[in-house]
Amino acid sequence: MVTRNIDRRALMAAFSAFTVAPSSVFASDYIDLNWTDLIPEGQPAIPPFIQGLIQHDSPSLSTRQPASHGVRTDWNGETVRLPGYIVPIDYSGTGVTAFILVPFVGACVHVPPPPANQLVFVTTNKPYENSGLFEAVNVIGMFGTASTSTQLADIAYALSADHIEPF
Repeated sequence: MVTRNIDRRALMAAFSAFTVAPSSVFASDYIDLNWTDLIPEGQPAIPPFIQGLIQHDSPSLSTRQPASHGVRTDWNGETVRLPGYIVPIDYSGTGVTAFILVPFVGACVHVPPPPANQLVFVTTNKPYENSGLFEAVNVIGMFGTASTSTQLADIAYALSADHIEPF
């Protein structure tokens, strides 16, 4: 289990203005997002070729998190679908109920975390039985900006998942 420093009341307050849509809506009524959509225009992104050039035996990867250069608020309160990989934070039984959605395998675990605007803190009422850190998933739910800090990384976005499926 990962120790965390999350202000759950602040995170829930960020979603208190959101209304939950019926499950049938998720068949087509969501906005497809990509990770580059979360970076403000004109701001740098971490090139994929750099992601594998990290010394894996060096200590404290989270202290090497690159600075985030702003967030996008375009999709606050919208239902979105975003692909990524799960870094578990909380479990209920054997299913994950809170996790960091990351854009590439190993982010926050084997390599330093991406900037905060490339991480999404996901919560779900229905535990998701994932097969491990290398499983790609699509997460559909209510999206918004919400600053969260964990032992692994600072996070700029949050998503209240209504549906999680393999990618």
